[in-house]
Amino acid sequence: MDTLVYDIGNSRYVNLSDRCSLRCQFCPKTHHKLQLHEYDLTLEKRPTTQAIIDALGDPTQFEEVVFCGFGESTLRLKELIAVATFVKNNGGSVRLNTDGLGNLVNKRNILPELSTCVDALCVSMNAQDEEIYNRHCQPTLKGSYVAMLEFLADAPNYIQQVTATAIDGLEGVNIKACEALAAERGVSFRRRELDIVG
Repeated sequence: MDTLVYDIGNSRYVNLSDRCSLRCQFCPKTHHKLQLHEYDLTLEKRPTTQAIIDALGDPTQFEEVVFCGFGESTLRLKELIAVATFVKNNGGSVRLNTDGLGNLVNKRNILPELSTCVDALCVSMNAQDEEIYNRHCQPTLKGSYVAMLEFLADAPNYIQQVTATAIDGLEGVNIKACEALAAERGVSFRRRELDIVG
């Protein structure tokens, strides 16, 4: 059975997608490791909206429901919106962890749609400039770094809680510079540690 939801602390995580618009060299998936804590996040097939909803249980039993697996949830935007709407309609709180490339991938501004059902947005900035971003994240689409920064800057117009993150310990990544980029865009910043997930 695929692991469609998994728990870390008092949050329930949704494993919606196995695809990603980045090939991050620090991601366990890049090294063919799909284990997170005690959970195997391998998806033999992409789950339906109903399968996720059935697996979620009562959203109010958790501090938040978080869309975050070894894939990018905005690549399955229709399903993301449907499940997040279910959570909101049933008294839960929703956080989306994303690479910030949803607008680029979907070829439109998806923030108005996300604003209807997402309470908090966490965007992986990962680097203070395009060269270092491309080195570590290896995006599949041209212009990904600029698109991520534009998404990050626009996000507070739609979603109240927006946080950018970067991983301390990656070669060349300047955490202070990343924090300054986040501040310039009016969003919070969180420093993550290399190889510590969840």
